[in-house]
Amino acid sequence: MSQKNKFKLTVIKKNTYLCRMNVTFSDKKFQKIVNDDRKMDRVFGKIRAEKLRVRLIQLEDAETLEEVRYLPGNYHELIGDRKGQWACDLDQPYRLIFKPHEEPIPENEHGQYIWLEILGVEIIEVVNYHKER
Repeated sequence: MSQKNKFKLTVIKKNTYLCRMNVTFSDKKFQKIVNDDRKMDRVFGKIRAEKLRVRLIQLEDAETLEEVRYLPGNYHELIGDRKGQWACDLDQPYRLIFKPHEEPIPENEHGQYIWLEILGVEIIEVVNYHKER
């Protein structure tokens, strides 16, 4: 999907549109894998692949990042050297890592990210980032 397509529009009823969050991938190879069910199962294993499918659908179906905040999957902001990125659980200890399209990331006066204003994300990787320490 090109960056020009900011929103996917779905007709709900005449003259009413639902803007869905734009989900892109930082890596073409990773994008190819997740768009091929057999490859996805082979690369990630059936359990992780199924969790990954669910998380991608959750992100794509949301209008903003706020809509997934309290869904199963423990969507959360990362800190330290991963500040500005988010993660959600797959199978333990693996996480799906992504970052908002918005630059700069919307913040309130206290420096907290405003999830409601994040309208698109870029999928970065699937990783066990706890192992990196």
